[in-house]
Amino acid sequence: MLSQKQAEEAMVSSFDDIEQEEREVENKADHDSMFGLKSFLWHGGSIYDAWFSCASNQVAQVLLTLPYSFSQLGMLSGIILQIFYGILGSWTAYLISVLYVEYRSRKEKENFSFKNHVIQWFEVLDGLLGPFWKALGLAFNCTFLLFGSVIQLIACASNIYYINDKLDKRTWTYIFGACCATTVFIPSFHNYRIWSFLGLGMTTYTAWYMTIASLVHGQVEGVTHSGPTSLVFYFTGATNILYTFGGHAVTVEIMHAMWKPQKFKYIYLLATLYVFTLTIPSAAAVYWAFGDKLLTHSNAFSLLPDSGWRDAAVILMLIHQFITFGFASTPLYFVWEKVVGMHDTKSLCLRALTRLPVVIPIWFLAIIFPFFGPINSAVGSLLVSFTVYIIPALAHMLTYRSASARKNAEEKLPFFLPSWTAVYVVNTFVVVWVLVVGFGLGGWASMTNFIKQVDTFGLFAKCYQCPPPPSAAAAAPPHH
Repeated sequence: MLSQKQAEEAMVSSFDDIEQEEREVENKADHDSMFGLKSFLWHGGSIYDAWFSCASNQVAQVLLTLPYSFSQLGMLSGIILQIFYGILGSWTAYLISVLYVEYRSRKEKENFSFKNHVIQWFEVLDGLLGPFWKALGLAFNCTFLLFGSVIQLIACASNIYYINDKLDKRTWTYIFGACCATTVFIPSFHNYRIWSFLGLGMTTYTAWYMTIASLVHGQVEGVTHSGPTSLVFYFTGATNILYTFGGHAVTVEIMHAMWKPQKFKYIYLLATLYVFTLTIPSAAAVYWAFGDKLLTHSNAFSLLPDSGWRDAAVILMLIHQFITFGFASTPLYFVWEKVVGMHDTKSLCLRALTRLPVVIPIWFLAIIFPFFGPINSAVGSLLVSFTVYIIPALAHMLTYRSASARKNAEEKLPFFLPSWTAVYVVNTFVVVWVLVVGFGLGGWASMTNFIKQVDTFGLFAKCYQCPPPPSAAAAAPPHH
């Protein structure tokens, strides 16, 4: 008992040392910048920064595809599944935070310093479960983050087209790929403080614009709400919602950027509760107004009336997608830095130059698969299901499978599940449900839908779901 208490004290002391180091960096920034503005905008590590990061990163462009999911699922299923997957995602984010603290405390006892090293999810798996789990976590996490970044580029091109359609969406993808490449200059999640704050404000505006604009517009003539009409549609929509609340592939990096990462436990749940206030009203209102028309309009902006309010929402979402691109790609930058041995380099320009090759495949894939909406469901079923739900639940069960591991666990059991048996039951349910419904049925449905898009529009589609150009006959003046 005494040794466990000493270990806990040592861990707290170690975290306090790290916090002190971070605050010294912040204080130096305060001294070097006028009125501490640089520190206020650039150096974040509080629980509030973590909350803004989680909430801002969770919604992003998927806010625009949730009405599309509602048209596939129907209103009731759409609302229920949002709440269900929101709670499920919050639980697995909690598991990830527990495993991070466990791993870090063990390494701290071995006198390992993380002063110039960012801990990532695959390293947590390696330290707790061995190299097989490291490879598994690295493969799924990196692939998910890669396609998460791809989705942001596709969303940028899809959105800007509703303001300026003089260029096709593929050309806009080229342009925004170059713009998003500038995220290589953002060193770590410490430096997303102002971006996370602004990003959440942008999605809040967009969500309530979508809600109010739909209610003011009213229902279109002859509106129908026939969803769900097929199993393919139903499970495609369900996996898009699974993807919505599976944005915590960067949880470990966000925790590592905190001054006191052990306080992260319930931050993701609090962020999810706020996100519900954005996603449920907006998706329900747009679906109520436009009904089945959303089945062929995966981006809600394509149906909302043209106005200055909509243009403002489009511009804000473009900026937010740039931020979310940075959130998704920064862990990939870290992995690449570690592969080429540049992670400890203090030169910002040298690190930025090292990171540039990561952007190229993201750019290329966004041009090959420009299917806004369907790609979310495919990524959700094949990648998010394992990265965010199955692997954390399995890893937690295996880490604490022995009585000694449970006895010496750094984190106590949550107050609402005070029994290890109950924790194992919940984890088993998560694994079975997501494996069968998310990966199995969801994978079948989303890939069927995705292949249909490829057959309809082809790879390298120049302008996915763009209005057809007027025919020459219709454009020509009548001949007398």
